[in-house]
Amino acid sequence: MRTIRTRGLLLALSLLFMQAHADSDPDREQGKRIFDGSCARCHGFEGFGGIGPGLHRSDIVKSGNEARFARLIREGVPDRGMPPTPGLGERELAGLMAYVRGLAASSAAASATPVARRPVNVSYQRLLAADETPSDWLTYSGAYHSQRFSRLEQINKGNVARLRPEWTFQARRGGLIETSPIVADGVMFITEPPSTVTALDVRTGRELWSWTPEMPKEVWVPSLFPVNRGVAVLDDMVFVGTLDGHMVGLDAATGEVRWKVAVGDNKLGYGFTAAPLALDGKIITGVAGAEAGIRGFIDAYDPKTGERLWRTYTVPAPGEPGSETWGDNDAWKTGGGSSWLTGSYDPELNLLYWPTGNPAPDYNGDDRPGDNLYTCALLALDPSTGEIKWHFQFTPHDTHDWDANEIPVLFDAEIDGKPRKLVAQANRNAFYYVLDRETGEFISGTPYARQNWAEGLDERGRPIVIPGLEPSEAGVLVYPHWAGAANWHSPAYSPLTGLFYQNTREMGSYFFKGDNRYVPGKMFEGGSFRPVSEEAYGAVRALDALSGKLKWEYRIPSPPLAGLLATAGGLVFGGMNENTFFALDADTGELLWEYNVGGAVRANPISYAVDGKQYVMISAGTTFFAFALP
Repeated sequence: MRTIRTRGLLLALSLLFMQAHADSDPDREQGKRIFDGSCARCHGFEGFGGIGPGLHRSDIVKSGNEARFARLIREGVPDRGMPPTPGLGERELAGLMAYVRGLAASSAAASATPVARRPVNVSYQRLLAADETPSDWLTYSGAYHSQRFSRLEQINKGNVARLRPEWTFQARRGGLIETSPIVADGVMFITEPPSTVTALDVRTGRELWSWTPEMPKEVWVPSLFPVNRGVAVLDDMVFVGTLDGHMVGLDAATGEVRWKVAVGDNKLGYGFTAAPLALDGKIITGVAGAEAGIRGFIDAYDPKTGERLWRTYTVPAPGEPGSETWGDNDAWKTGGGSSWLTGSYDPELNLLYWPTGNPAPDYNGDDRPGDNLYTCALLALDPSTGEIKWHFQFTPHDTHDWDANEIPVLFDAEIDGKPRKLVAQANRNAFYYVLDRETGEFISGTPYARQNWAEGLDERGRPIVIPGLEPSEAGVLVYPHWAGAANWHSPAYSPLTGLFYQNTREMGSYFFKGDNRYVPGKMFEGGSFRPVSEEAYGAVRALDALSGKLKWEYRIPSPPLAGLLATAGGLVFGGMNENTFFALDADTGELLWEYNVGGAVRANPISYAVDGKQYVMISAGTTFFAFALP
């Protein structure tokens, strides 16, 4: 009864409050003065573009519930940085509320305005020369070599301590934000979960347009995470893969759909989480869904029409090269090998380097005897045809879910006095590999994190597996954890230091073998795992890019899923689960700056410049932050 009476009293007070405000004549000018003096420093003078959420996105502001809105202003949200304002008089409060509602309406209208005035045109020649225009960030990893290195140096070791947020953008909905923005011609393209594409003004964070695909009510979520890691740009278009298995080409100026094609049956587990890669006349992407027992593939699409130009399956059919590594059964039909991360490209060799994922089922290999090509591998493809030119398999017959879906980084170096074209990867299985990217020849391999499953690598780079560590019914403790010593989050390479930087995960798991029956559209893991978290931690590790030898490390509290960015300013930017974005000295690993971003960092940082000012961008929680010097 007490609850009923309280609710009734609140309702009566709310009605009286609303009537009082309806009868009053709010002083909007006074409200503007209060807002500019007390609110704009967080929310922005136009209601968006500050470090607080945009007002046109606020459900409370838009709801029409005057009592709730007034209570928000009076009491604030102290744990989110919004202070209370108990000293406001009734007329001041009414004026502020009226002004904020008008501001929210105008900013919402502005954000919905078509932006044909913001043309974007990124030619293939611009993509080839991405290193020469560091003010833009034109591909998922910054350039085709995937070094995630910015040649901007305005922000450097001497001034990074002064870095501060210039603007923020609040995502529409919750979920994991793992996107890596693209910046071109003054526009930033981001994705919000599960598959929304949004264009922002790079100076202010103001929304220019946004596109959200229509999806079925029930979507099979590939790999269990409803995320999208970004877009590709080519000419005047933006390209994105959707969670329900479509590839889409959008007008870069307006967000209008130019074409949309179904790629795989989402009811069977097919979907997209990776950012595509734009080449000359082709959009390349890989599919997700191995945990549902799909047959993985890598596709190329015509950017103008959406026509599929070629498809390369990562699990060969009987009679195709590599099919002998699957046994004499139908395991290849549900063999996994999804390729849910963006690859790299060498235009001189005209080779595309694309990583592949684990075989299916994950933890039970009884029905797939053999190495299970081309899972857990790096493929070198002819981008004209999709033909596999060479392959290197990191973990043959994987039963620990150790995808090779980690970024392949291209760099050149001398070995024994001779110049070599190399590709490096910090693999999920805890080994760091260097290969010749012309031939696939194994150069070196070194553990960079704790592992107990292999004695080492032989002269060909094949692991020397320790017996008895396959998943079992009783469970077996193996390092690294099922999510690996590395995962999708990007490493960085600095040509200035010659170091490869990896945000490393230190953790183990008990692996359990289970039922391996395949049921279409259902989980097909063949077992389970239990993480060992007591001694888990993370570390940014700087490795000699050629040898893999550890040069320094910066330890963080828990295993990360945040990428890194190296810059010509001598910095390495990174993030952690503990709500922190930070900058390290690229030579020593010394912490130079950190900022509490209020949410876990689960994305890759980028850097860009506009009007002579360098920015560093990261997302944390559901918020995008653009940092710059004062």
